[in-house]
Amino acid sequence: MSVAVVTDSTAYLPADLAQRHHLTVVPLTVLVDGVERREGLDLTPTEVAHALTVRRSTVSTSRPAPEQFAETYRRLLGAGSSGVVSVHLSAGLSGTVAAAELAARQTGPDRVAVVDSGSTGMGLGFPALAAATVAATGGDLAEVSAAATAAAARTRTFFYVDTLEHLRRGGRITAASALLGTALAVKPILRVQDGHIVLRDKVRTAARALAKLVDLACLAAGDASRVDVAVHHLDDPDRAAALCAELTSRLGDRLQDVHVAQIGAVVTAHAGPGLLSVVVHRQAGF
Repeated sequence: MSVAVVTDSTAYLPADLAQRHHLTVVPLTVLVDGVERREGLDLTPTEVAHALTVRRSTVSTSRPAPEQFAETYRRLLGAGSSGVVSVHLSAGLSGTVAAAELAARQTGPDRVAVVDSGSTGMGLGFPALAAATVAATGGDLAEVSAAATAAAARTRTFFYVDTLEHLRRGGRITAASALLGTALAVKPILRVQDGHIVLRDKVRTAARALAKLVDLACLAAGDASRVDVAVHHLDDPDRAAALCAELTSRLGDRLQDVHVAQIGAVVTAHAGPGLLSVVVHRQAGF
């Protein structure tokens, strides 16, 4: 009779991690030239990058329908869960939270709680894992929901992209920020702040971008004695490994769990190729 935890496919959790924590993952949809494909099931991020850069296809994304969430909630409750906590990517980036909230009202707001993580990638994944951990120890709906909200507040997301053009086209960053980020051929470093993507820094080369991500991750870790880190990449395991090695060296014994995962089709559709990201989660009480 424990609380079930639902998240969406943009958490980009390693599959074994999602299974181990009994997380239910609802896929978002990517449309390539009008053809719908489900993230993580029918479409890879490599295919999206190819569609954007080689085929010059029209690529967009779509939230799950409210009924898809409602069906998921009813299934979990019908299987014996005492409640459902549904943790999703930022409402500032997607309508997914709104769809989940509508489904929660239809299913029963006293049995389903929706949490806006304010981020995506493992910026969403860490709050979902925190919720699942409390659910596994018998936490009630309010406690599980509060765990996700608190973990989101302790999590910071930074990333690098080759160009801001795709984010600008999709409306995820302002035209002014895109112009500033591309001025003088600089490389943009971005962060997710208050649920939106904002320009954080500019560097001259990709190598300096990697070093800057490490600096920002250490700054985000602050004086916390235990931190978890996730590194996301797009078809670039070598750069991801180099970033992990630098983070391990800099954070030392404070570094607890390290997750490396390829970014998915939805974020690729908006960020384009060349993405490298680091997510820092400061553990509670440390």
